Amino acid sequence: MKFFLLFYISTLFVPLFLNSCIPSKPGDEVELLPSERLINKLEANRRRIRNFEGVGVIKIKSDIINNDANFRVVMQKPDSVYFTILGPFGIELSQALVTENDFVFYDALHNTAYKGLVTDETLQNIFKINLKFTDMVDAFVGSVNMTKNLYKKPNKYSVDYDNYVLTYVDSLNGNKTTYRIDVRELGITNFVVISPSGETLLKGDYSDFELIESVAIPFHIELSNEAENQKIIIDYKNIVANRKNISIEFILPEDVNLISW
Repeated sequence: MKFFLLFYISTLFVPLFLNSCIPSKPGDEVELLPSERLINKLEANRRRIRNFEGVGVIKIKSDIINNDANFRVVMQKPDSVYFTILGPFGIELSQALVTENDFVFYDALHNTAYKGLVTDETLQNIFKINLKFTDMVDAFVGSVNMTKNLYKKPNKYSVDYDNYVLTYVDSLNGNKTTYRIDVRELGITNFVVISPSGETLLKGDYSDFELIESVAIPFHIELSNEAENQKIIIDYKNIVANRKNISIEFILPEDVNLISW
């Protein structure tokens, strides 16, 4: 499997917040939101990005790989991700097209393509971090899926100067997830998932935000699977979203060596 090594709140009402504001600069005030409105806005922003194209540098760190490369990613929500590793002068060295059900991986250096069904193991082999398909899509855009929390009261909700802080405890496994959201641009700057024993399982850090389609999108993303010592760092140089001409074009050569996985 060496060919894979190139690739990896709801209903709480806080009356004090309704009439509170937080200064960012002199004369600048921001209305603070109750948790229900905040989560609705976050989820609406996530869904506003229908397609996405980004170019930058990706770094993958784990026990078996420590590498970085230029890359390009194109996403058509909800079910297609195209990812390519770029060499000198923008030459495509390898490509992957992953959907919710299938994947195709093309090694241009050896003119060999691998195809098969998408599983959690497949995604881990390609992107070197344990993520489900929908979480992987959100990770590249720098967003977090809050759908499950739309009608759920957070266990804790507060404001830490210029960040909303929301905490949810999973009633099934006891894992605690805490999100920090910038109060002005409503970008999620950090989230962390902690087990009942206090072990950090998953962590995301987002920074260098720009407003694209009125949505705060980070140009720097760090996603860590702390339990398995896996980390992806993404630094975007350019991002476009919701363009009519964004499309996924992935055509294999006629003489490709095709292997079913």
